[in-house]
Amino acid sequence: MPQGGPIDSIPPVVIKANPENFSTNFKANEIIITFNEYIKLNNAQKQIIISPPMDPKAETYPLSSASKEVKIKITDTLLENTTYTINFGNSIQDNNEGNPLSFYKYVFSTGSYIDSLSVSGSIKDAYSNKTDEFVSIMLYEVDSTYNDSVVYNKLPTYISSTQDTVNTFTVDNMKAGVYKMVALLDKNQNYKFDPSNDKIGFLDSLITIPSSKKYNTSIFKEVLNYKAERPKQISKNHLIFGYQGNADSTKINVISETTPDFEYRILQDTEKDTLHYWYKPFMEVDSLVFQVTNQKYVDTVLTKIKDMKRDSLTVSAITKGTIDVDTPFKISANIPLTKLDTSYVNIINQDSIPLNFEYSFEKRKNTYSINFPKEEKQIFNIQLLPGALTDFYNATNDTLNFRVKTPDFADLGALNITVTNIKSYPVIVQLTNDKGELYKEIIHQEEDGNVFNFTYIKPAEYLLRVIYDNNNNAKWDTGNYLKGVQPEEIIYYPGKIEVRANWDVVEQFRLK
Repeated sequence: MPQGGPIDSIPPVVIKANPENFSTNFKANEIIITFNEYIKLNNAQKQIIISPPMDPKAETYPLSSASKEVKIKITDTLLENTTYTINFGNSIQDNNEGNPLSFYKYVFSTGSYIDSLSVSGSIKDAYSNKTDEFVSIMLYEVDSTYNDSVVYNKLPTYISSTQDTVNTFTVDNMKAGVYKMVALLDKNQNYKFDPSNDKIGFLDSLITIPSSKKYNTSIFKEVLNYKAERPKQISKNHLIFGYQGNADSTKINVISETTPDFEYRILQDTEKDTLHYWYKPFMEVDSLVFQVTNQKYVDTVLTKIKDMKRDSLTVSAITKGTIDVDTPFKISANIPLTKLDTSYVNIINQDSIPLNFEYSFEKRKNTYSINFPKEEKQIFNIQLLPGALTDFYNATNDTLNFRVKTPDFADLGALNITVTNIKSYPVIVQLTNDKGELYKEIIHQEEDGNVFNFTYIKPAEYLLRVIYDNNNNAKWDTGNYLKGVQPEEIIYYPGKIEVRANWDVVEQFRLK
């Protein structure tokens, strides 16, 4: 049987364009680009970038079918004496094999000449080691009407997009001037910054074109300004307050008239942006009114109250199965806990030897951490007799029995990494999985040195990152555009680190 000819690997070729590419004194409302073969447009909505952006957006055809022509219908009133660039990215592909005509550009000017200046650089994600595709680079001309809020309500003067796997960009056909450069992961594709959906990055200073400098910035997701939602009652003495933003400094005070013995506790939900509000005694009222404050935020909210079934105390172990020798055993409960009576707590090892222990309590998380001496290949039985735990409503636990075991050290590995060229302290060094989920971390002040020893590590491949903890709060902090605050810098170790069982890995990491 005939095998056919060789596979087509040649991209489409532009035969002509009407009006011609690089036209000046442009007045048309439709552009037709003709090819030597049938083509299709792939992911045109993201790939095709028109700069300056048009409002309403130009209409591009074909949308789904194959054609030998690409048509662009312009419905916006074009700016005078302005150079426009239509960058097709990799959207133009031949219909049969999908060979792309990479980064074809159609350029025209409504004036008598084509602007020819450009600016380039790269974008990365401030937190993740993987950067999203199609990050928009927006430049706003700094004139008498400019202010920092233009990113929320005005279209940029020029726009481009990252178009390759190394996240580089070029903005072409610009005119000389002073500009504000912003990078935006524009989820709504409306060329405007929506903090609830978009990531943003910005340069600390304005840029002047022409410039031969490469500009690099990092995109980040802002913490939203705090806002409380209307509370809901979910059981007899239990309300929930949803919110957006950071709830660390939130205070909830009841405004309604209460009894002298009124008390409350607030717990942070471990999975949702929700605060749990527990109170006593229950009051026979139609509603309760609260004042919610968070730094400068103040709001008054109301919720209806009805007689519902009261929750009963349920205690659960956060630590289950295997426990590392250097971590505590943790328990939590569905109702705020107020007391741990150690005389009702027994911890014995597999030889039935009682163990001494210490404990700490995280009130906001409602979690007890119990520390006791542990060795490898041991089984530990932890028993909480009735009365060991008391909750906010003076209920106590039934008998609770938990069993955990420590691993064989021969099944674990270690990582000793020396980090050099550290520019400031404290630094946080973290091991994570491929998804960026934290496994272990070590925090060093300057006096702790630059050698980080991770012990008792489960065999796997890990990512390692170094965080400059500028505000010394033991966590990574994002940035804020309007406040001009950049996110704390994170530097990833190149590649993955493989940790094997019964093996010490020694690495060097020089920071740039």
